[in-house]
Amino acid sequence: MDKSAAAILRDTFGFDSYRRGQEEIVDLLLSGRSALAIFPTGGGKSLCYQLPALMLDGLTVVISPLIALMKDQVDALHSVGVAAARLDSSVDYQQVQQIYRSMADGSLKILYIAPERLANERFLSRLRQVSIALLAVDEAHCISEWGHNFRPDYLKIARLAKQLRVGRVLALTATATPQVADDIRQAFAIATTDQILTGFNRPNLALSITPCIAEQRPQLLLQRLRSLPTGATIVYVTLQRTAVEVAELLCRNGLQAQAYHAGMKDEQRSAVQDVFMRGASGIIVATIAFGMGIDKADIRTIIHYNLPKTIENYMQEIGRAGRDGLPSRCEMLACNDDYTVLENFNYGDTPTYEALDGMIRHLLSQGQQFDISRYQLSGDYDIRPLVVATVLTYLELNGTLEPLGPFYEGYKFKFNRTARQICADYDENRSSFLAAVFSSAKSGRVWNHLVPDQVAEQIGQPRQRIIAALTYLEEKGQIVLQSSGLRYGYRLANSPENPDQLISAMVESFNRQEQQNLQRTEQIRTLVEAQGCVVRHLLNYFGEQLSDDCGQCGGCLAVATKQQQQPTLIELSAADGKIIQQLSAEQHGSLQQPRQLGRFLCGITSPATTKAKLTKDRRFGCCAHLPFSQVMGAIES
Repeated sequence: MDKSAAAILRDTFGFDSYRRGQEEIVDLLLSGRSALAIFPTGGGKSLCYQLPALMLDGLTVVISPLIALMKDQVDALHSVGVAAARLDSSVDYQQVQQIYRSMADGSLKILYIAPERLANERFLSRLRQVSIALLAVDEAHCISEWGHNFRPDYLKIARLAKQLRVGRVLALTATATPQVADDIRQAFAIATTDQILTGFNRPNLALSITPCIAEQRPQLLLQRLRSLPTGATIVYVTLQRTAVEVAELLCRNGLQAQAYHAGMKDEQRSAVQDVFMRGASGIIVATIAFGMGIDKADIRTIIHYNLPKTIENYMQEIGRAGRDGLPSRCEMLACNDDYTVLENFNYGDTPTYEALDGMIRHLLSQGQQFDISRYQLSGDYDIRPLVVATVLTYLELNGTLEPLGPFYEGYKFKFNRTARQICADYDENRSSFLAAVFSSAKSGRVWNHLVPDQVAEQIGQPRQRIIAALTYLEEKGQIVLQSSGLRYGYRLANSPENPDQLISAMVESFNRQEQQNLQRTEQIRTLVEAQGCVVRHLLNYFGEQLSDDCGQCGGCLAVATKQQQQPTLIELSAADGKIIQQLSAEQHGSLQQPRQLGRFLCGITSPATTKAKLTKDRRFGCCAHLPFSQVMGAIES
């Protein structure tokens, strides 16, 4: 082990030795090689880039979708004297400016950003002026369409890493099947030998799966929580309203519990999380919005009140228990009725043929060079914003479109000094240029608004110079600058001879993804119904073999074979049929296609129904208890 690395490990981070796999990753990075680290949740992934960051010349940029992780890790790094920062929506203007200054002068060692930050042209402009020694990509499984949480923004990270000429890349994930790991390595040119897999087995976790019917679950949950030793507990549910209902149930029965879900206000969520993180006990009833990036070592119990969305989600969620190495329990209350909700979720992202056809033909008709707003496309064609981004990414990858980069349609600024005072600081050429920019802006009571493209044409100067000047004045504290109207520029690189073929291929791609997602729901069913060792079955899914049964899971300790509960068969009622007829007769613009109506009836939101405020209609979600395919059959008949 390198002595300087050993000293930093001991003196800065307070550890006498590495955890499994950490030393191999650190050595690879320090030797200039890129690496893939597949460590279990809580396996010490962050040290793998934090330690090298202090030994490399240049900035380490960490890309993570988890704001909670960024905050906790930056606070922890500050406490040991490491110059680290994060850029996210919660950081105020003055802090952002200080971060930019420390990037420029080289004093900042580690910067955490969300992948969406890479769409900010002013940030990218600053990043290009910095030497990036290491790019760490957390949740790297998001780069693979075979993964359980594919995000198109992640596909562009590999290309950006080449453009920025980063020294080396570290991809990190806790949930990568062999196929997903292959995708990650190919994207970042990581050698197979530079992949470090420490194993998914957590021997201190006792796993059990208890089949039950929906009516049994409340009492079963109460029994478990009362019988288990006191300790911090997370109860995972699928829906926001279930989080509230279960938390209220527990409180009524004398247990201290709080709900946590994405529908709560930010400050409310933060308060709930802070109380839980500080306590040695307490129960939090949460959707999957809770837990991503939290670092609490003494969670003793995880209970899945509802079925997890995928096996990958399940591994992440149970991985939050027992990070201190002490025994912890994880139980799934497996109710067959939950499969309907899980399956119906999978239909929300698949656009209709008509929507894809309309959007792609619109893009192909925009001329050789154009720009678009993803938000506007989403509303115009009733396709979720993430799916719009996916379509555009696919068109880039197949060579149809060439990205020209993101930019903001408009800017607004307010003066900290007068325009006259600012101009007086510069020579005649720059002063006249700034005066022309200022006079071209539309003045308001506080803010001055300008559209860079219009100003560029008006004063005969390049857009880039205008943006650079405003950014420079912002850095110097002369103005406060804000941007709006994010747009993406494209060049039509290869106009397809047969658009029908391109559109059909895109439709097929989304249908295939939908089937893959449905298969993931089936894999949960397979896990629930599997006989024998639960841990062995889980590890097989991730391509890892267990030499012997774990000996402590519910499957290993079971005396009798699992008795599976049969799903409740629910038929479409006459009242449901009447609602379908009513909605069809009303001819809502956002419910024209059968699939749009099916999503509405099953309680699946879409941009069009949200915009039309139909999600507040009492009939929204009236068929949420029914399989989507069954509802679609009723609509089409």
